[in-house]
Amino acid sequence: MVRTFSLPIPPDQQLRNVGWSWMLGTDTLPYLTNEVVVVKPEETDAYYGAVSQLFEMLVEAGQHVIDNNRFSELGIPQNLVELIRFSWNDDRHIQLYGRFDLAGGIDGQPIKLIEFNADTATCIPETAVVQNAHLRANGLDEEQQFNTVYEMLVEQFREVLEQNTDLQPTLMLSSMRGFPEDDSNVAVLGEAAREAGFTVDFEYIDKVEFSVEEGLFKQNPQNGQFDKFDFWFKLLPWEYIGYEEPDLAHILTEAVRQRKVMVLNPAYSLLFQSKYILKVLWELYPYHPLLLQTDSKPLTDRPYVEKVLFGREGANVRILDERGNVQAEAEGEYGDYPKIYQEYVDLATDAAGNRYQAGVFFAGEGCGLGFRRGGIILDNGAQFVGHLVE
Repeated sequence: MVRTFSLPIPPDQQLRNVGWSWMLGTDTLPYLTNEVVVVKPEETDAYYGAVSQLFEMLVEAGQHVIDNNRFSELGIPQNLVELIRFSWNDDRHIQLYGRFDLAGGIDGQPIKLIEFNADTATCIPETAVVQNAHLRANGLDEEQQFNTVYEMLVEQFREVLEQNTDLQPTLMLSSMRGFPEDDSNVAVLGEAAREAGFTVDFEYIDKVEFSVEEGLFKQNPQNGQFDKFDFWFKLLPWEYIGYEEPDLAHILTEAVRQRKVMVLNPAYSLLFQSKYILKVLWELYPYHPLLLQTDSKPLTDRPYVEKVLFGREGANVRILDERGNVQAEAEGEYGDYPKIYQEYVDLATDAAGNRYQAGVFFAGEGCGLGFRRGGIILDNGAQFVGHLVE
């Protein structure tokens, strides 16, 4: 049974005190709970060790896909393959961060990989800032968390600068218009980048200018001039660029090759983002204790989960029993993508029957834990629950 502990004072004032009142927007706080999940130090150590091992395994799986030219199996658009290969083979292109979604790890349950959000992972503000402020607001020691997300993001941005001294330390952050949650995630990344030494600006993607020969620009509203940025972080999925914006895929491929711009996360993060990589992992590491059996065809001897290769927030997920009868399903807009089939695993539950899935951020190393709470399929209505180590 998952043990939770109620912290009656919300983090609102703490966030205002540190100048993060922008996090009090309508899209951020309603789904935060006043409870925290109580975890033991050895459980956070196990999460840290698991994601370190899983990331190494993912790198091996990515290399296997490249060596064996298996991009189409992963659903990767052909027009991004060149850029994926290029960014993979150039060590200056750093995976800035990602988030592992894991079953188990608490209440004595073994840790199992559900998927790795490698490209446009969200929940940064909640994990890095809000749950920490929640402890402080209630007079608890902020060290009682597995949470160095912000500090490790700063270190990752510093590493990006150190590896790319031929480029100017100018960073443009972009998200799509109309998604306040995305804006909040990008804002935390911007703070970390500034602390690391970047000059940072923001522009919605539809206003960013791209050029094969010159790179990436934003029109300065003060003087009408176009300011150039040598680094671009985009909260826009790579597969969307490949499938829906082929001209942009071409421009970015050429501009990155010519060192006119560097994109974060790099194109090779799409190797990890495709859920087909879960099948490749099972091929390379069959019956590994951190993995769930995954195949390109339905499993016939156990309950399983049907997922689309590039779904997000539980969309288009179906849970089926070993006879193929649907037990639960979620609607979504990703139904045209190919599917994979992963062994079903029960999530840990609390006394009220709520299910808990751990999210562990990886930024150079495992650096932060948070939980999503909801029903049998965790969709965009799931709540975020912080944690307390004791």
